[in-house]
Amino acid sequence: MKYEDLIKKLENLRTPEIELSGHKRVLKMFLLNSERFRKRTVMDWAKVLAPITAAVLLITMVGFSAADLQEPLHLGGSQISTFASYEALQEFVKTNAGYKQFSWGLFRGGATLAPAGAEDSANVPSVTNHSTTNIQVTGVDEADIVKTDGEYIYVASGNKTTIVKAYPPEQGEVLSEIELEGTVIGIFISADKLVVFEEETPYYAYYDDVRSGAAEKFYMPYQSPKAYIKVYDVADRENPRLQRELSAQGQYVSSRMIGDYVYVVVNEPVYQQEQDDEVNLPKISSGGNETEIPATDIYYSDVADYYYMYTTIIAVNTQNDDQEPTYETILLGASSNLYVSQNNIYLTFPVWGGDVGDFGGTSIHRIHIEGDQITPAASGEVPGTVLNQFSMDEYDGYFRVATTTYGETTQNNVYILNMSLNITGSLPDLAPGERIYSARFMGDRCYLVTFKQVDPLFVIDLHDPYDPEVLGYLKVTGYSDYLHPYDETHIIGIGKETTDAGEFAWYQGVKISLFDVTDVSNPVEISKLEIGDRGTDSPVLWDHKAFLFDKSKNLLVMPIGEAKVNQADYPSGVPSWAYGEPVYQGAYVFDISLNVSSNDDALQLKGRITHAENITGPEQGYYGPFAIERSLYIGNVLYTISKAKIMMNSLENLDYINEVELPYSTWTPYDYLPGDEEPRPMEPSQGAESGAETLPE
Repeated sequence: MKYEDLIKKLENLRTPEIELSGHKRVLKMFLLNSERFRKRTVMDWAKVLAPITAAVLLITMVGFSAADLQEPLHLGGSQISTFASYEALQEFVKTNAGYKQFSWGLFRGGATLAPAGAEDSANVPSVTNHSTTNIQVTGVDEADIVKTDGEYIYVASGNKTTIVKAYPPEQGEVLSEIELEGTVIGIFISADKLVVFEEETPYYAYYDDVRSGAAEKFYMPYQSPKAYIKVYDVADRENPRLQRELSAQGQYVSSRMIGDYVYVVVNEPVYQQEQDDEVNLPKISSGGNETEIPATDIYYSDVADYYYMYTTIIAVNTQNDDQEPTYETILLGASSNLYVSQNNIYLTFPVWGGDVGDFGGTSIHRIHIEGDQITPAASGEVPGTVLNQFSMDEYDGYFRVATTTYGETTQNNVYILNMSLNITGSLPDLAPGERIYSARFMGDRCYLVTFKQVDPLFVIDLHDPYDPEVLGYLKVTGYSDYLHPYDETHIIGIGKETTDAGEFAWYQGVKISLFDVTDVSNPVEISKLEIGDRGTDSPVLWDHKAFLFDKSKNLLVMPIGEAKVNQADYPSGVPSWAYGEPVYQGAYVFDISLNVSSNDDALQLKGRITHAENITGPEQGYYGPFAIERSLYIGNVLYTISKAKIMMNSLENLDYINEVELPYSTWTPYDYLPGDEEPRPMEPSQGAESGAETLPE
């Protein structure tokens, strides 16, 4: 196949959903998700194009249709067991997998509510009040690119992790940096132990003349990435010391920290040789000793799939170097989302065909965790696909999940499952023609946002796991991509404003809403703010860790890249489809409180902070090194963090206090051209003057 034909084949997939059938529908959903992800993050295009291109090549070679997909055995309560022998593994993959030559995983993304930014004293022996990462479940920490313990800030960027003296702010300085070979995915801090997740990604090879369009063939030999878990002793912050190192063949998916234990999920594709049916086995290394996991230690479920991944869950005691890590491997589809409670990991992956229908379902696997014990416990399925981790929840012995079913029209559903993952209750066919944009479970309630032209916020009662019901809903313009609890009867929504365009709607600026759900039958949007015009964006829309909220401080902070339309360009009026030009990127600081005389005053923009000198200048913009990605507070100081610097401002009035320049680099594993012997590191740029502005009273 010519390279131009391949690109044309990809472009042809951008057709209305109703015209697609079988494999094209599956690929279009994947392509659209990748496109959405591209617009919202700075990512490596090789990672996007590789799986999409592989998918198209598979279609060309195999020519499958929806009828060719493996059907699942049944819904709910699936069997989990280990293989009796290596030959049994070979036969299982040969019999069940539709593709024997190539598999790909979805990109990483993936209970009691945890307040964003609230101090979690576990593992943080600090006397200074400070915020923490915005997490989903209380007591279940999530890895991030920025962490603090109340005195130091730890920043992961590119192939470096930097340790900064942060408090008191006048003494701010870089103490040390850890430079690695691969890319730092995220970090944890637990007492004097810093856990760093690193991934080394292989390069995809191309024929040189593909770039000129002259090649008749093009190939991408696949090599699995490698995920590293490195634990550093940082008792001496100026001299971090590597204390232990583990690695697993495959791609890092996600991780959590509960108490002293870190749990890591890694995916590796399963390959089977055409000529002899030989199947690769996963490998894990600890202390320099590599172990191949035998087939008899690998679990599998009776949910058939047409591509397979080894999913390995690793448990590491961060405080006890003498305790060996434990792990379990399960043969599953590619884990696309996961939810973690204090006792269970729920892995999900999409399936098509069979009882869930041609338009997709979700396979769910529950893994029980307790300390270093990892036990595969149950498997099941539900119709529809899961948006993200907030579409899932465990509460009072039940697992709840919200899904969207794609077909001739979209439908949305809420399912309740017991610990055996059998469905006990369901609420199907919500908001036909729309899809889920956000979900949040709060105790025995579910709040669900769907959207096509307007934003219905559904209030759903889940107190009876056998009979969930809709209590009420509210229709407003715009939609919320992220929902966050303000208190038990109020919810914050972060998303986009929209304008109606008949059969669809044009999205506009970033919208912040405050909903009152005291009267469950009649939820109300009591306050809202819109920032910017069409083209305005915020990482919070796809990454909840960029969101800082503290109710006790009336504080809400989020990074926003603001765009404004020049009205002079449209003398007859600005059309709804018009994009604005970037005018500002920084941390927007809001006062949020219900103790006001009018609901209109519940949300107020207090001020904003930027690290960029010129939003349109070199290396500036929404995603440049001076773009603010995270914010946190220690004491009465607000810290904003970009790749290039940490800035300290007064939490009370946003007055400038100090800043620390970070030794960032724009190097990535893909900064090279085919034919280069090694990547070309790029030199870091100089910092820019920056500051804060406070809005007048």
